[in-house]
Amino acid sequence: MVAGPRRRLVAVVVAGLVPWTVLVIGGELTMVFTFGLFNANPPQMVSIYDFFFRFTDGLPQFIESWGTGVLLYLLALGSALSGVVWREDHRITALALVGAGLSQIGVAMGFNRRIGYVALPVGTVVLLGLAWWYYWPLVRPPSVSSPAE
Repeated sequence: MVAGPRRRLVAVVVAGLVPWTVLVIGGELTMVFTFGLFNANPPQMVSIYDFFFRFTDGLPQFIESWGTGVLLYLLALGSALSGVVWREDHRITALALVGAGLSQIGVAMGFNRRIGYVALPVGTVVLLGLAWWYYWPLVRPPSVSSPAE
């Protein structure tokens, strides 16, 4: 059974609200979301806009893949939204979700190379799981059955 466009849209929205990377840095917690970074001590939120355009200069490449993932996620969100109001190309949504999920592996690997950092790519699991659960049945090639003899 294939989920309807509204259910798929809700799933894509939820995937954008969970933390994509959870960082533990010397006992302190930081979470990377689609919309920004949240530091637990002291509680502080830095928007993705502020992070990329106001406060940071000369970002390492691995953190830039977070921005790429967010852009791919927004493409998937727009595609899923179009499925509710008009038509959705499931291949575009699925590919954008997979790309966004894979982009977070680079973020986690980049942080895990640093001493005292532990990064968990939660978004990778969520986004790839979403693409597999909701979109793979829609984009996979039809099974070929052997003709009856």
